[in-house]
Amino acid sequence: MRSNRAKARAGVSLAATLPLLAGALALGIPAAHAADNPGRQALAGTKPAWATATADKGATSDSAQVSARVYLAGRDARGLAAYAKAVSDPHSPLYGKYLSAKQTQARFGATKEQVAAVTSWLKASGLKVTAVTQHYVAVSGDVAAAEKAFGTQLHNYAKGGRTYRAPSKAATVPESLKGAVLTVTGLDNAPHKSNHDDQLPPPETVFRNSGPFSSYYGSNTATTLPQAYGHEIPYAVKGYTGKQLRAAYGAGTRTGKGVRIAITDAYASPTIAFDAATYAKKHGDAAWTTGQLRQVLPNQYTKTKECSAAGWYGEETLDVEAVHAVAPDANVTYVGAASCYDDDLLDSLSKVVDNHLADIVSNSWGDIEANQTPDLAAAYDQVFQFGAVEGIGFYFSSGDNGDEVANTGTKQVDTPANSAWVTAVGGTSLAVGKNDTYKWETGWGTEKALLSSDGKSWVGFPGAFTSGAGGGTSKTVAEPYYQKGVVPNALANANNATGNRVVPDIAAIADPNTGFLVGQTQTLPDGKTQAYDEYRIGGTSLAAPVIAAVQALAQEARGGQPIGFANPEIYARYGSKVYHDVTDNPTGSGLAVARVDFVNGYDATGGIATSVRSLGKDSSLSAVKGYDDVTGVGSPAPGYVESYKRR
Repeated sequence: MRSNRAKARAGVSLAATLPLLAGALALGIPAAHAADNPGRQALAGTKPAWATATADKGATSDSAQVSARVYLAGRDARGLAAYAKAVSDPHSPLYGKYLSAKQTQARFGATKEQVAAVTSWLKASGLKVTAVTQHYVAVSGDVAAAEKAFGTQLHNYAKGGRTYRAPSKAATVPESLKGAVLTVTGLDNAPHKSNHDDQLPPPETVFRNSGPFSSYYGSNTATTLPQAYGHEIPYAVKGYTGKQLRAAYGAGTRTGKGVRIAITDAYASPTIAFDAATYAKKHGDAAWTTGQLRQVLPNQYTKTKECSAAGWYGEETLDVEAVHAVAPDANVTYVGAASCYDDDLLDSLSKVVDNHLADIVSNSWGDIEANQTPDLAAAYDQVFQFGAVEGIGFYFSSGDNGDEVANTGTKQVDTPANSAWVTAVGGTSLAVGKNDTYKWETGWGTEKALLSSDGKSWVGFPGAFTSGAGGGTSKTVAEPYYQKGVVPNALANANNATGNRVVPDIAAIADPNTGFLVGQTQTLPDGKTQAYDEYRIGGTSLAAPVIAAVQALAQEARGGQPIGFANPEIYARYGSKVYHDVTDNPTGSGLAVARVDFVNGYDATGGIATSVRSLGKDSSLSAVKGYDDVTGVGSPAPGYVESYKRR
């Protein structure tokens, strides 16, 4: 589900992947260096990779308008990264010594003097300051003023059949600011300016799964359909519910009581309270208590058409219902972004950190790494580091297109899951059997073949790759210390001899063919009526909230003490029995399920399509014994939650 939710984020392109920035990007600290013009420092990564000499169409008009954000480095950017590492490392004497949001800002945030100096410089350059926060100064003005402020020329460049503005060389800032600036975003205008007059649309047309179904894996065998891999195959499950997922991942008696989970997505479902309450009642989850679910929303929304705002309603619904199904007593705060663009998503993450709204943050959105520029990566990493210092952990879905080759033509990972400061959550196909027993998991990767017209065979079996858990080796982020000695060198060194970040870190259920049942108010086919309905869904959009909920159970087990940035703890448990070591072939023979789907997505009037979906076929990625680039260290097994209990 995730891969369809962030297609229009800022900077969308298929540009060549950016080079590694000597570790600066991995640490999220300013990669400033001496500029060509004396008295100024360059901000590395502020010229996008697609702004090449061959694509240059000439100077941008001086009167064209620019809106930009100047992100503040704070008083001790290197100290922030160092403290974030120390407080998250179980071997450090500072482990678990988190600071409050106020203490973090006082120790590492920008000073009043830095804010004043940056603001004064921008105004003196002829730019209008439109907003000042503890993280950035937003400005607007014409190109001439922007060029004066940032010491670079803005040109027009051809990109993907269109023309966009970008700096002709890296932006610079005065050395007199003494490192107060982390980076600047918005000097390029890909894809285009925003519209501030949009309103949220109604829910999308209802989506339904056709039957027949299995109630648990293997409960209903497709005896009238052709075999696959030499044996009869089961129909896909109708959709797992909380009881089955809690059993699969060893929840035991833990419920997440007292733990706060935040969920970030774009926009907000207008029916989330009703849908979540209805779903919990129908499926035996604990009823939501007063104040247990709340929303923190922007004053206005933008780019609703471009971002397909109504499509995000299902994302929020999935995340909220999955978290509650696995951790029914955890408090949930949904923080909606004004759009699917980076600036707005960053604002949502910052709200969580600045107000310490939660200790665990689930994020089911992202983009391909080629679309992420170092300036934005540094801004994201700074938020993640502030969170780590406060004891906040961020969990990001790893993507739904496997190695991304089928989607983009280039093998790459997704972002922000590639950040060294977040937990990247990969995906599995999950088999829960009778009486909620865990049977097996494979790495999520699907190949699809349709039933022949005579019903006697599968056409082109096993068929083409359709979707799978994102993973692989980053081209831009250096290998973090916690992966050394665990991630095989063949993966870590795939793009760089010194080693790069490999995704994911951990995994959980994601395959839509073994997915989760979701309840949501949707628009019926008549286009007028809205009603609650249910459907099976998956994607690493499901895996991320499931892992976030499991982490809430683990935090409860350790007496409520926050786990914070969890990767050092997750990798410290590598190779132990607290993980299911997920492989592509857990049963020794090929695995597949049969699916019968409505062609139009909601009823049989448009016909039905019968297919076989092979499991464990994730593009060029493979789930193997030990760490792998589909499932990371594996999925939580019984014992994982209790392993966090203070001894």
